[in-house]
Amino acid sequence: MTTQTLSVPDAIRTRRTTRHYRPDPVPRELLEELLDLAVEAPTAWNMQDRSIVVVTSESGRRNLSSAAFGQPQPLEAPVVLVFVAETAAWEASNTDIAELAGRNGAWNAEFTAMFDSRAEFHSLHQRGLIRENAVKNAMIAATYVMLAATSLGLSSAPMNGWDPDLVKKAIGIDDRPDLAITVMVALGYSDANPPHPGRRPREHTVFAERYPADR
Repeated sequence: MTTQTLSVPDAIRTRRTTRHYRPDPVPRELLEELLDLAVEAPTAWNMQDRSIVVVTSESGRRNLSSAAFGQPQPLEAPVVLVFVAETAAWEASNTDIAELAGRNGAWNAEFTAMFDSRAEFHSLHQRGLIRENAVKNAMIAATYVMLAATSLGLSSAPMNGWDPDLVKKAIGIDDRPDLAITVMVALGYSDANPPHPGRRPREHTVFAERYPADR
């Protein structure tokens, strides 16, 4: 299904965080397309160390609202996506990743050998950054979802105010210390057109070559 209504630049410019939603369900084929686009998001070394839990049941969304200190988005939006960072994914053999990349002509033998060595992941692990790496990868996928949702006529809200232990319990991974909650994204149809809160001028946050010493 392809029902794109906005270009990527237009989606970036028009996306708004939506707190309140109409009860209209998200068509299954539209949700499937969004998920297909989400898993196209890049990850370091194509490790794909992130997963998405799709929560549509009323009870599941109620639990997520409680985990988010009563925020209304999970109660009103028909779909909530929970992005999970898989901090131990790099420790598995992941031969399917390398084999597929080789068949597609994306990786040569030298690159595959570097992937198999996990040198970068060992370095991240030693520096205590392996969780951060997986969380970054999951956030990229969440960003893909929000922009794709906007382009397809849906509204969304990234949610970062929640108790991670309660979110993990709500999706059945409370016994998995190797998994981390990255963000929740509510999806549905907005009940209004939220105004743009505005952004600071680009000169305030974009710099050439070096971060300013007087900042």
